[in-house]
Amino acid sequence: MRALVGVLVAAALFFVVYHFSLKRMPTTDEGTAATQAISLTGVRMDLLQIAQAERGYIATNGHCASLDELVSSNSLSMTRAERDGYSYSVECSGGEFTAAAHHPPAPAGSPIRYPNLAIDSAMQVHEID
Repeated sequence: MRALVGVLVAAALFFVVYHFSLKRMPTTDEGTAATQAISLTGVRMDLLQIAQAERGYIATNGHCASLDELVSSNSLSMTRAERDGYSYSVECSGGEFTAAAHHPPAPAGSPIRYPNLAIDSAMQVHEID
């Protein structure tokens, strides 16, 4: 009988640890759902790809290019200027650029938020307003 009680106590402890570890799973950004992690990772990778293409274009042509120019010159192999509701844009200022990913705000009362992200010529992805 003691062995059965021991097994039940061990199973209960395992369940409690498992349950609380799932509640503390990290999110990619504050206020986002765990299910958004894949989408936000893809957006960050797209921004890095855009920035690398922009740097290569600037090195070759001496000036910054729009997103459409990057695609048409085959500097960028992306076929769509969007991902999961995020739309991409590039702002140029001489040899400097900022590529941004914007998402429409979540519906009113929704606990989920959609962070807008950007990358600059220093290749740093950061959140913007």
